[in-house]
Amino acid sequence: MIGGIFPVLSKEIIATFAFESKPAGVMCTGFDLRAYRWTQVMIFAVDEINKDPSILPNTSLGYRILNSCGSTTTTLRAALTLTSRPQQIDLTSPCPPAISALIAASGSSRSAAVAGILGPFQVPIVSYFSTCACLSDKAKYPTFFRTIPSDYHQAKALAALVKHFGWQWIGAIQSDNDYGRNGIADFTKEVKKFGVCIAFVGTILLTYPMEKILEVVEMIKLSSVKVILAFVQDFDFYPLMMEVVKQNITGIQWIASEAWITATRPSTPEMYRAFGGALGFVVQKMAIPKLKPFLADISPDTDPGAAFVRDFWQTMVTKYLQGVNFINEFGDKVFFDVNGDPPASYDIINWQLIDGQVPTSVCSDVCPVGTRKAQIKGKPSCCFDCIACGDGTIANSTADCTPCSQEYWSSERKDECIPKTIEFLTYYEPMGVTITVVSLLGATLSLATLIIFTRYRETPVVKASNPELSCFLLFSLLFCFLCPLPFIGRPTVGTCILRHTAFGITFALCISCVLGKTIVVVTAFKARFPRNKAVRMFGPLQQRIIVFLCTLMQIIICSLWLKFRPPFPNLVFKYSKQKIVLECNTGSDVAFYAVLGYIGILATLCLVLAFLARKLPDNFNEAKFITFSMLIFCAVWITFIPAYVSSPGKFTVAVETFAILSSAFGLLLSIFCPKCYIILIRPEKNTKKNVMGKTANIIK
Repeated sequence: MIGGIFPVLSKEIIATFAFESKPAGVMCTGFDLRAYRWTQVMIFAVDEINKDPSILPNTSLGYRILNSCGSTTTTLRAALTLTSRPQQIDLTSPCPPAISALIAASGSSRSAAVAGILGPFQVPIVSYFSTCACLSDKAKYPTFFRTIPSDYHQAKALAALVKHFGWQWIGAIQSDNDYGRNGIADFTKEVKKFGVCIAFVGTILLTYPMEKILEVVEMIKLSSVKVILAFVQDFDFYPLMMEVVKQNITGIQWIASEAWITATRPSTPEMYRAFGGALGFVVQKMAIPKLKPFLADISPDTDPGAAFVRDFWQTMVTKYLQGVNFINEFGDKVFFDVNGDPPASYDIINWQLIDGQVPTSVCSDVCPVGTRKAQIKGKPSCCFDCIACGDGTIANSTADCTPCSQEYWSSERKDECIPKTIEFLTYYEPMGVTITVVSLLGATLSLATLIIFTRYRETPVVKASNPELSCFLLFSLLFCFLCPLPFIGRPTVGTCILRHTAFGITFALCISCVLGKTIVVVTAFKARFPRNKAVRMFGPLQQRIIVFLCTLMQIIICSLWLKFRPPFPNLVFKYSKQKIVLECNTGSDVAFYAVLGYIGILATLCLVLAFLARKLPDNFNEAKFITFSMLIFCAVWITFIPAYVSSPGKFTVAVETFAILSSAFGLLLSIFCPKCYIILIRPEKNTKKNVMGKTANIIK
C-alpha cells in the first residue's frame, strides 16, 4: 500500500456550523487541476506497474490518496492517518492497510514536517515537488527522497540568469516557510558573488492577513527596483498578485521560481498586464505514453469512488457553463498536457519594460569614465555616487581611480594616462630666443673689440692696457658669451658636461687675465720710482705663467669632477605634477660649488688689488675700471647662488645664463668700453701725453 498526499483542494478555511451539537471545523476549497493531475499520474503509474508482472513479481500495489489542503497541519494529519493501522484488522485482506511508502508532499515545509515525524519509523517518503536544499540533509531526514532537483541548483541558475541580463539591483519575495527562506538565502549567496544587491526581501504566506500583504505591496511601490524574484508557491503568491494587479503596479520584470512559473492560478488574462513575460526555470518534462487516454477516460460513472473525481467533473462542467473553452484554454494546457515539449508562450520573451528591450535594474547608473564609485552611507554597495577622479588618477573600466605612473598624467577626462610634458629651455620660446640673441650679441661685441685692439695695437691707449693680456681677456670673453648656448635645448650627457666645464674654465681664464692686468697696473706704478725691480718680476713671461697656472687649477678641478661624478641629464618630477623637468644634474654639488668658489677667489683677489690701485695718478687708470668690473662680477654671482637654489625647473637654467651674461657684459663694458671710446670717438686723446699726463707731472 502506497500513500499519496496532494493539495487538490488548496485553500483551507475555518467553517462554523449552525447546530451547536457540531463543532467548528476545517474545510478545503479551490480545486487545483494541476494537483489533481498529479494524483491521476500516481494512479496511472500504479496501474501500469500492476499490469506488468516483470516489474514487481508476486506483488501488487495499492494506494490511498488524501488531500493536504496546502497546509502543514492538514498534511501531517493526512500522513498520520495513512501510516496508522486501524484498531480492528481484517485478517482476510490480501495486504495490510498501513502504507509501506508515502508520496508527499508538494511543499518543502510540509515535506520536512512529514519526514521529521515518519523518519524515525523508517517510512520512505518520496516528494514530487519539494525542492528545499535543506531536505538533502540525510542525518536529519534519512528516509526522504525526491524526484525533483534541489533548490540549490535552481538558486544557482536564477543567479546566473540575473548575471546574464546584467541586473544589479533587484527585490526578492519569499514564502514564509523552508522553501522560500532557504531558496532566497541560496540565491542571495550566489548573486553576491556577481556584485548584485538585494534591495528588499518581502515575506508572504497564504494565511497572512491582508495588512502584511499590503506592507509588501508598499515595499514594492517605494523601491526603485525593476526586477523582482518571487521564490514562492503559487497559492502563497496569489493574494499578492491580486493586489499588485488591483493597484496597477506594472513595469516590473518578475523572475519566478519553479513553483509558480507554470501554475494554473496565475496564468489568467487579468494577471498578464502585471506579470506577463515573467522568467523562470521549469522542471524538465518527458512524454508519458498512454497517459492522455487514461486522463480522458476519467468519469464518475466508471469509478464513482475514485478520489476527487466528482470535484474534477464539477469544476470542468462549471467552466463549460461559464462559456470557457475548457478543452483548448483550460483543459489541454493544464490537465491534458502530457508532452515534454514546452509551450510556444517560450519562443520570445515579452519584456515588461521597454518595447522588446532587455530591462535594466540598477540602484545607480554605471559611473562614466573618469569617475569613481563613492558609497552612500547606509545604502547597499550597488547604490553609490560618481565622484570625479583626482588629478593624476584615472578610471576607465574599473570602479576605482588608479594613479598614473610617475612619467604619466591623467587626461582631461581622467580616462587615460598620457605622457607628461617634458620641459626644458628651448630655442623657440621667448626666454630661449632672448638668451641666444644676447649671447651672440656679447660674442660679436667681444670679437669686434678684439679686432679693434688688434688694428690699433700700436696706439698709446692699447699699449697702456697691456695688449697681450687684453687680447687673452677678449678671447676668453668671447667664449664666456658663447657658454649659455649649451644651456638651451634638450639636455644630453655631452651638453651637460659642456655646460659647467666650459663655463668654469672660460671664466677662470677670463678672471686670470684680469688678475694679470691688475698686477701689471700695480707693478707699473711702482716701477716709476728709482731702483724698483718689480717690473722685472712681472714681465710678459710671468704674466703668461700667472694666467696659465690660475687656469690650470680650474682645469684640474673640472677634470676631477668629470672623472668621479660628472654632470648628467636627469628627469625631475618635484616641480610640477603635470610636467617633467629635464635638467642637468650637477653630479656633485661639491665639485660645482668648488668651481664657483675658485672663480670667486680669483675675482676677490682682483677686486682687492684693483681697489688698492684705484687712486694711481694716470689719466687713464685701468685699476678703476677693473675695480668697477669686479664689483659687478661679485655682485652678480653673490646674488646668483640663492636665486639658483630657489628657482624651479628651467628657470634654474635661466638664472645661471643670466649670471654668465651679466658678469661677462660687466667685464667687457667696464674694461674695454672707455678704451674703444677713445680709439674710435676721441682719437685726439689717444696720445701718450694724455694717457700719462698726471704721472708725467709727478715725475717732473
